[in-house]
Amino acid sequence: MTVYLRSLETAVPPTVLVQSEARDVFAAQPGLTRLGTRLVATCFDSAAIDTRYTAVEELTMTRRAENPRFFDPATGLLLSPSTKVRNDIFATEATKLFIEAARKALGVCPRIDVLDITHLVTVSCTGFFNPGPDYKIVRALGLNPAVQRYHLGFMGCYAAFPALRAAKSFCEADPDAVVLVVCAELCSLHVRTSNDPDTIMGSALFADGAAAAIITAREIPGAPALLRLDHFETVLTPVGEESMAWNIGDEGFEMVLGNYVPHIIDDHIIGALEPLLSRDSTLRGLPYRDIRHWAIHPGGRSILDKVQSRLELTDEQLVPARETLRNFGNMSSATVLFVLKHILDLPAAADAADAGAPGGADASADGVERICSMAFGPGLTVETALFTKLRAPEDGDGGRTGTTALPESAWA
Repeated sequence: MTVYLRSLETAVPPTVLVQSEARDVFAAQPGLTRLGTRLVATCFDSAAIDTRYTAVEELTMTRRAENPRFFDPATGLLLSPSTKVRNDIFATEATKLFIEAARKALGVCPRIDVLDITHLVTVSCTGFFNPGPDYKIVRALGLNPAVQRYHLGFMGCYAAFPALRAAKSFCEADPDAVVLVVCAELCSLHVRTSNDPDTIMGSALFADGAAAAIITAREIPGAPALLRLDHFETVLTPVGEESMAWNIGDEGFEMVLGNYVPHIIDDHIIGALEPLLSRDSTLRGLPYRDIRHWAIHPGGRSILDKVQSRLELTDEQLVPARETLRNFGNMSSATVLFVLKHILDLPAAADAADAGAPGGADASADGVERICSMAFGPGLTVETALFTKLRAPEDGDGGRTGTTALPESAWA
């Protein structure tokens, strides 16, 4: 049974963090050593990020809070709120992003009603509360109260793939299933000043954002699909368990992002891709750059550099990942969906006539293009996926450009 992605939409909070301004704040903290100050400058400047988004409004110089909890612009000091304070903000602000992304994903599917949703999968690793985001989405958007709800928590940056894989399984088991997948992360809640290189790197990279998708195997006349979900695979590298981790501390969650992670990925990326690409006989032995699109989770600039070099990909094939990193930072599980959306928004390939160019061998005259996608997380876990991009519908075709009538409660 063929399963399709019918929509993919994203959302970010309104507050923008300019990388250079954030660098100057972190570098000016009084507790830093001389080495710590140099590390802040190096990590922030080499991250290949211009802007990020945060749900914590007071993390900017222009915001004046009566009782600041994260940052006091009057003194320039970064504060250390407790994990409870951070998690309370998550419960409020993450809910907004979960609902906004889900609403947008439904809004561009004019032939799918809110009551058509049979399964809801939510994803986050940056906070906890219950009734959780799955419950909040059902209530806010007016979904059927009997919708089957699942939450994937604390898996990390690769968690969008288990969510999409679960959605595919639901649709294969039930041809009438319509699955709403929503990832939302507030990574900026857990930033802190420190001399620890891992903590500094996390402060230079992480940001907030959400993405939502609708998955179904249903035939929907007049509503072209965007992606075909082909295959998923999971690989654990033989080393790296201590190099990437995500722990709960008294002053927020503590990220371990060792500087050896890019080298681990460099050593094991070929082996991690082998199980996925062996699933499709047309891709076995094909040079990696001959797969047109690569949706790579931008865990950091050095990770993208290693992947590009090892797989001998073109600069053009890395644009979706690098532009996502540059404009949004690393939003954990939601990030790879931002990269996929970037690819979906690209113009369709001309046709098979350009197959002689790098990345052109897999494009057919009907506009079908292959996407190889991957994300990395604690473990070290490498999740991979193979998708087929379908020709984007024209305006008025009932595809991305349409709107749907949601019940009044959905806009509350």
